[in-house]
Amino acid sequence: MPSNNEIIEQTESWVNKVIVGLGFCPFAKPVIDAKTIRYMVVSGFTPKVCLTALLSELEKLDSEPELETTLMVFPTGFESFDDYLDLVAVAEEFMAEQDYEGIYQLASFHPDYCFEGSKQDDAANFTNRSPYPSLHIIREASIEAVLAPIEKPEEIPERNIKLAREKGLQTMTELLASCKKPVK
Repeated sequence: MPSNNEIIEQTESWVNKVIVGLGFCPFAKPVIDAKTIRYMVVSGFTPKVCLTALLSELEKLDSEPELETTLMVFPTGFESFDDYLDLVAVAEEFMAEQDYEGIYQLASFHPDYCFEGSKQDDAANFTNRSPYPSLHIIREASIEAVLAPIEKPEEIPERNIKLAREKGLQTMTELLASCKKPVK
């Protein structure tokens, strides 16, 4: 198992090569350039550990408005995509219970991400595939501000899917794998 620092470096590599490099998220590059993204590794996979870490991050974002977003990485415990989807559902419900609905939202990423109704080998799934299971906490107000000048922002997911399919399964697989190469 890589160290926490290596996991963060691999995740940063994925953000830079895939999310920013392929332009999947118009929100990402300005946040990366401003160094207002936080990466954290959650060591533990019980619901209590995960929700405690999530609440801690939400409170950190509340208290540090200059910090734009957090990418929570779960290197163990959620290797199964179905188990990971359970985590996402519990996390979203927990955020609503804690009155964070409308303030923050979660984006979800997993090494085996598969859109409902898609085949596992559809390159489109790579728009949400990452080196490790991850939850991305995003400020809703920031998303609205970034998307405001973009014409037809609702078409971004379809554009990303089209791009991933144009790149092809082999290219997308190799690109994701390159992010997990040992850090020197």
